[in-house]
Amino acid sequence: MPTRAAASAFPPPAGKPLSKLAIIAGGGALPGIVVQACREAGRPFFVLAIEGQADPAALAGVPHAWCRMGAAAKGEKILREFDPQEVVFVGKVRRPSLKELRPDWRALKVIVKATVRALGDDGLLRAIVREFEAEGVKVVGPHELVKDLLAAEGVYGRVKPDRQARIDIARGMDAAKAIGALDIGQAAIVQQGVVLGLEAIEGTDALVARAGALQRKGPGGVLVKAPKPGQERRIDLPGVGVETVEAVAKAGLRGIAVEAGGALIIDRAKVAARADALGVFVVGLAPRGAAPAGKTS
Repeated sequence: MPTRAAASAFPPPAGKPLSKLAIIAGGGALPGIVVQACREAGRPFFVLAIEGQADPAALAGVPHAWCRMGAAAKGEKILREFDPQEVVFVGKVRRPSLKELRPDWRALKVIVKATVRALGDDGLLRAIVREFEAEGVKVVGPHELVKDLLAAEGVYGRVKPDRQARIDIARGMDAAKAIGALDIGQAAIVQQGVVLGLEAIEGTDALVARAGALQRKGPGGVLVKAPKPGQERRIDLPGVGVETVEAVAKAGLRGIAVEAGGALIIDRAKVAARADALGVFVVGLAPRGAAPAGKTS
């Protein structure tokens, strides 16, 4: 079963200097994990922390600056001074209303470009990627910087899904892929074959709390998270961390299933340990149509 912590950096190619990395940070544990990976690898980095999202305590002793989400021109100026070759987006970001966002002229330019093509999150993220790449900055995924961050096939911990849970997982995967195709969300909750909730703008934590209250008597529901079909996978892959496990247990759900290779498990050792302690399962499943991988350990 996959339990090793995702805390080590990928080793640099022999004789090749590491590129300067800008880390655009939201909330949760993942920004700190990426910072630690950079330190272990000796990679020069700078954190652009999103106001109201990133954790100030996690940035103690870390080179960083703060920027409001809608202040794209300010953020661009800060990053130009650091002059990165690569940029990574990490951490939870609560989607603000347009009033809260208060986009400046630079942010409005990106939003307009995105909405010409699509109105969902993935359309906006693709527009952001294009803006960075137009400036010659390579966008990388956090899983390219940290070992063992991508979900693997297998059960994380000792608790395994039973037959009913596996049926609910299959239905949840169908539901998650359906809303993903519409660029709405990445998660669904199913109990005894009934879809209790689908993720939209509220995010996973709110979905879990809402759907948990709708459960019927009998075996509890399951949370299923999967990437959107055709998603830009360098940004906003669905993630599961200790907080997700705790929220699922609190809501009375039985466990979590994710698509292997299409989701992030944030510190798998801690996730597995917490899942065992709370009696819920966390499992990575092969993508539909993929050949099963070898047994993990």
